[in-house]
Amino acid sequence: MSYAVKEMFLTLQGEGVQAGRRAVFLRFAGCNLWSGREQDRAQAICRFCDTDFVGTDGDGGGKFADADALADAALAFWGAGDAGRYIVLTGGEPMLQVDDALVDALHARGFTIAIESNGTLAVHPGIDWICISPKAGSDVVQREGHELKLVWPQPGGGHSIADVAAMEQWAFAHHLLQPLDDPHAQDNARAAIALVMDRPRWRLTVQAHKYLGLR
Repeated sequence: MSYAVKEMFLTLQGEGVQAGRRAVFLRFAGCNLWSGREQDRAQAICRFCDTDFVGTDGDGGGKFADADALADAALAFWGAGDAGRYIVLTGGEPMLQVDDALVDALHARGFTIAIESNGTLAVHPGIDWICISPKAGSDVVQREGHELKLVWPQPGGGHSIADVAAMEQWAFAHHLLQPLDDPHAQDNARAAIALVMDRPRWRLTVQAHKYLGLR
């Protein structure tokens, strides 16, 4: 299988439980909840995405003929040293492309594999760290993992408090609430803080990479 990658780069994980960890970010092209084209945003299931995942023209991006070629490219971004090798598969929606061959190739090169997914597709069982970020109006089938990261509040009505209560029953080790980054960011942060104060099962997470000037 070939792979379409928007971009790949070395950085620090900026949000969630693994924040601050050195990581190769591998952003796949394509998503099943939005085409990525602005003219389609209003009709998309996910309307607030702030990531460009269209095409393969980003830094480190391209079309990779097979899993070994992609895993070798990821290893080159990591550089020297085999301690703590960590890669984040993201998108778009990475599970549109992640398969046995890629998981095996990355593991063979010593990577711990994390994924950031919308949860509408079952995550590959070989993934080491599963982060699911539900989008209102979508059918989340991956209801277990390591961290559930809920962007709050979401536009267009978003999730209700009943939805939040239901998610608390999903089998995740960590339930995280992330304020929506849009022109109402301060109000969103206050709303997220209020919800965490009211429902202590959740913890607040922020996008530290944006404050630190990281990708």
